[in-house]
Amino acid sequence: MGRLLRGGQQVVFTPGGVSMRPFIEGGKDSVTLEYPAPDTIRVGDILLCRIGERYVLHRLIGIEGETLHLKGDGNITGGEYCHRDDVIGRVIAIRSPRGRQKRLTRGRLWHYLSPIRKYLLKVYRHLVIDN
Repeated sequence: MGRLLRGGQQVVFTPGGVSMRPFIEGGKDSVTLEYPAPDTIRVGDILLCRIGERYVLHRLIGIEGETLHLKGDGNITGGEYCHRDDVIGRVIAIRSPRGRQKRLTRGRLWHYLSPIRKYLLKVYRHLVIDN
């Protein structure tokens, strides 16, 4: 996949997991990736990165020099750190199973709601997932 992206192609896949809820539903939504030029990576981007032996698709919440701080939208605490060279791709589109394109801008504000995210996620799980 990394070779295709670095070659200028876009790649579409369906990520797994729940760490990007409520903006990406693992196993259901598909994402389209492109390879970003290193100087175009911005806080708020959703990046696919290789961290050690695993791959994560999480939102960029901080940049300090060449170090990137990532965190899943559905994660209350924690996060991962990686180097700019570990970036494989950037999400440029998210589609629901019905083909509806989701807006990327909605998730950019999510990081700033950290103090109340736990409660918002509980409501989301109760209203959307449990029903």
